[in-house]
Amino acid sequence: MTERDAHAGLVGREADRARLGAFLAELPGAGGALVLLGDPGIGKSALLTALARDAGAAGVRVLHTVGAQYRARTGHGALRQLLAASPEAWSQAAQVPLLGAALAVERPAAPGHDAVADALTTLIAGLSRDRATLLVLDDAHWLDPASGAVLGRVARRLAGTGAGLVAAVRTGEAGSFVYDGLAVHELRPLSEAASEELLRLRFPSLAPRVRRRLMADADGNPLALLELPASLTDSQRADAQALPARIPLTQRLLATFASRVGALPAATRHLLLVAALEGTGDLPAVRRAVAGRCHLKHLAPAERGRLVHVDDATGRLTFRHSLIRSVVVDLSSSDQRRGVHRALADAWAGVPEQRAWHLAQAAEEPDARVADLLEEAADSSVRRGDGPNAVAALLRSAGLSPAAAERARRLAKAAYLGANLTGGLRDVPRLLDDARHAAPGQGSLAAAVAGSAYLLNGSGDIATAHRLLVGALAQRPEPYDPADATLAEAMHTLLLMCFFGGRAELWSAFDAAAARYTALPELVAITRSTFADPARAGREDLARLDAAVAELAHRTDPLHIVRVATAGAYLDRLGDCAEALGRVVDAGRRGENITAALNALFLLGNHAWLTGQWAELRRTAREGLDLCERYHYPLLACPGHFLLACVAAARGDHAAVRDLTGRMQLWAGPRGAEGVRFYVLHAKVLYALGQGDFEDAYRFARSIAPPGELPPHVPHAVWSLLDLAEAAARTGRPGQVRAHVAAARDAGLDTFSPRLRMVLLAAAALGTADDGAAVALFGEALAVENADRWPFEHARILLYRGERLRRGRFPARARAHLRDAAEAFERLGAVPWAERAGHELRACGAPVRAPGGPAAPALTPQQREVARLAATGLTNKQIGEKLFLSPRTVSTHLHQAFPKLGVTSRAALRDALERLPER
Repeated sequence: MTERDAHAGLVGREADRARLGAFLAELPGAGGALVLLGDPGIGKSALLTALARDAGAAGVRVLHTVGAQYRARTGHGALRQLLAASPEAWSQAAQVPLLGAALAVERPAAPGHDAVADALTTLIAGLSRDRATLLVLDDAHWLDPASGAVLGRVARRLAGTGAGLVAAVRTGEAGSFVYDGLAVHELRPLSEAASEELLRLRFPSLAPRVRRRLMADADGNPLALLELPASLTDSQRADAQALPARIPLTQRLLATFASRVGALPAATRHLLLVAALEGTGDLPAVRRAVAGRCHLKHLAPAERGRLVHVDDATGRLTFRHSLIRSVVVDLSSSDQRRGVHRALADAWAGVPEQRAWHLAQAAEEPDARVADLLEEAADSSVRRGDGPNAVAALLRSAGLSPAAAERARRLAKAAYLGANLTGGLRDVPRLLDDARHAAPGQGSLAAAVAGSAYLLNGSGDIATAHRLLVGALAQRPEPYDPADATLAEAMHTLLLMCFFGGRAELWSAFDAAAARYTALPELVAITRSTFADPARAGREDLARLDAAVAELAHRTDPLHIVRVATAGAYLDRLGDCAEALGRVVDAGRRGENITAALNALFLLGNHAWLTGQWAELRRTAREGLDLCERYHYPLLACPGHFLLACVAAARGDHAAVRDLTGRMQLWAGPRGAEGVRFYVLHAKVLYALGQGDFEDAYRFARSIAPPGELPPHVPHAVWSLLDLAEAAARTGRPGQVRAHVAAARDAGLDTFSPRLRMVLLAAAALGTADDGAAVALFGEALAVENADRWPFEHARILLYRGERLRRGRFPARARAHLRDAAEAFERLGAVPWAERAGHELRACGAPVRAPGGPAAPALTPQQREVARLAATGLTNKQIGEKLFLSPRTVSTHLHQAFPKLGVTSRAALRDALERLPER
């Protein structure tokens, strides 16, 4: 044990030092991250200091930053401190545009956390190619939100780079540095033997009874073992009876530090206060803030008192412990703190967001200029995807707004960001109530956006929400300004109301508002065309959509990402949006921007549905539904229920389809959410088709889009094209199939995406009486580039072609298609469809095993339920009433179930069902 280790409180930390030593030894070849977790004073900082010392001695480049409880809520403050620890790292970072923007070296649009993390990881990996690099984060739980989010991402990307990250985190402290999934080493209290050794080494003159009393008070906490004896008088060190009554450890430590800070000269205390409130340990910034008042040489008493450490080589100041920083701030007056914040605002004049927060903390009364600066900081936070920081900035901006109308507007803006971005729907009523009290009788568009978003997402009162927002829009002076962000937010919110409302009169109000613009905002215009009414989108709309999708790789605003993906959902652009949506979801899993994340989950679920990734769909949809329930977004749960219902329908799970569609109907019906009705119909069409109930399928499909029509504002008409064609063809209505295909071609759907071209060719084949022509059209559909990328629809077309080939007496060719279809359906778990392909194979003379096993074909869930009820003696009509089916459908199910069960009458059903294996 060295004297330095004893002084630092590292006695008894041999196992912890060994763990860190092993991490350091593996660094050049492996890289990675490690979190030190422990209580205040347990020795995290001392171990990090020793690790940094050992790393430097081994030739490792060390970049160090410290989280600070009092640091302004600015973007990337700790990141600046980290990179400034190495001139080489700083100079290289300044040359990377994304990092330059984050560090305020350059000022383009605010970069997002993922983009900054990628750029930083690349930079660190590059630095590590010739010299291993170690990132040391002390008090990581207090990193500013942007730095914490970035460094949390970087920690997960360092494996194999030759760079490492070690972070100290206080137990039980929630912060922006999320370490879930990272390796954690927990620091335990010192043993009794180690505690005694430390006291003997550091304070050899303590009386034995005093030493035992201090050991009991410290309870293995190294900081307490080092600091409590230092506060004792000579008589107290010699006599345990003279010790003060035992009080909570943290309070005793604070009192110890307070006595030492209070004894310092005034200039020293002022310097410590500047350093504490500056938060990054940047000595040049501290020097600028105290210019003309005192000199850095006045830090010497604090250094001698072991309160701070100044590293002249790096120009950094660090407090020995965060409790010391707390004491320095607590001992200052509010006037002193405000004065320091004013000085720090001047010191950070080149970093607008940092300056704004310091000015806000210095303000004694409302200040319009500072309020404006904070709102600008909030907008910057939104652009980089930091919704919580944006809301915090807006709330503080509202508090500093002298004008009641501005105060109310900013409160309302915070409310709608909460509703639409961060998941703060429950906070909306309180914030709007505060806004109303701020400016009674002065409604604002921002308040209307927030209120309507609350009504839409919370209670689902679409009619009231629509009236509220349309009325507020009507009060705005014309022409509308395309650059007005609140107006654009209002239009996006109104568009969603119209979509879920699903009624033409709602859209007329939207279009009237859109006509008041000199030029409709780009994304609003794209979404109005490609999402609200995709059948009427033009080539120019598609070009604008594709351009917006292409830009997503460089966009960081989660609301923008979700809205672009939404605009492309019905036109098969979700695959190109998946990476950006994944970033939004990852942020949501870290607790950021919850509303955007749950929307992104369902959009990814839509893509998983079309591309046959149904296991992923179920996981994604359930994750989104959990968020909807936790944050109370019942309307946004409907897309999740729809996705699960589609999979259940394709797999023949009648109970799940009935439950999920019932939930949607129960919620949407009383609220007039007609748009949700299309979700329900779509799932029912799929289920009926799988069961061979083509009349019901036709009835449901035509309720979405009548044959020969693609109704305005019914985007599901695009998705249900093949379903209607099959249902109409199998119920003897080929003319209606041809009329529907003609309408789709007139709309240009076959030019919108390869999948829609494939589907349209297959629909045309279904409406063709000539088997040879139909087979050729099916072949053309299957030849569309990457047709098997959409496995469920691809397998359906294989089935249709095999059926026509068998009917045309080409059994060998039919068998190949039917076998491929059956295998594809089985892989998807689409049992009813696999059975249909199996029936066709048997008709071709091919041996067929039952889907999922070698036995006879299994009953679908609905066939089993129908057979069970029939075995009890119920008639087809009675069974239909119980299951909401037509008697004809019940008859069809029984007709299909009898041969599977090996029976020919209802009387034999009971025994046959009892022989079936349990599901």
